[in-house]
Amino acid sequence: MSYESRFNRLRVYNVFMGCLHLAQAVVIILLSTDFKLPITTSFLTYDPALGKLWPATETLVNLPFGIMVAVFLLLSAVAHFTVASPGVFGWYVNNLKKGINYARWYEYALSASLMIVLIGMLCGVYDLAALIMAFVLTGVMNLCGLIMEVHNQTTKKTNWTGYVVGCIAGAAPWVAIAIYFFGSLSQAGEGVPGFVYVILPTLFVFFFSFALNMVLQYKKVGPWRDYLFGERVYILLSLVAKSLLAWQVFAGTLRPV
Repeated sequence: MSYESRFNRLRVYNVFMGCLHLAQAVVIILLSTDFKLPITTSFLTYDPALGKLWPATETLVNLPFGIMVAVFLLLSAVAHFTVASPGVFGWYVNNLKKGINYARWYEYALSASLMIVLIGMLCGVYDLAALIMAFVLTGVMNLCGLIMEVHNQTTKKTNWTGYVVGCIAGAAPWVAIAIYFFGSLSQAGEGVPGFVYVILPTLFVFFFSFALNMVLQYKKVGPWRDYLFGERVYILLSLVAKSLLAWQVFAGTLRPV
């Protein structure tokens, strides 16, 4: 198979994956209940009974979970359709030939960041400031993937600085989520919903399988010697991770009873 025909197959692959993401988003919107979780903010206020400043918490908004799940699926659908479109596909191909995909990292910086926010909320992370930090750190992790690819355009030997910084940034939200998750288990009562026990390990594995894919690409292990193989793996991992989160959340909280 010629190199150019492989790019044409990759174009079809992107359109197909875009359709899968779009179809799932539509189904989630049509079938989901109006399940919501609160986003809160805390501030210091004077308590005259205690005679000191005391933290008070207010609910800013109740987030409609079904819509937010659909949003990260739609973001992926838009990204796939965009790179396969006539005006963008040539730019996409030229970048892939150089071993870089800007579109991937921009999309992940949004969709993966939204995913980590929703996972955190399912574990009891409702504070707006904490959610913003989780979103930004996950975005930084993915943009470090872009930095890794950009930087190594000009190096003779692979420089892993961007990769290491990205892993540190990406691990921080998971540490915070784990603190909330295990803290909830230590308390009396129901704690976090049962289906979250499945979401956490499966999504953790898939989140960091993206990092493994990058290592295999740069180490040129087996079929990963071909950058296009790694690109297809990224696309597949994205679909599986987003689909797992979407349908696990649907089964746990969004499914009509």
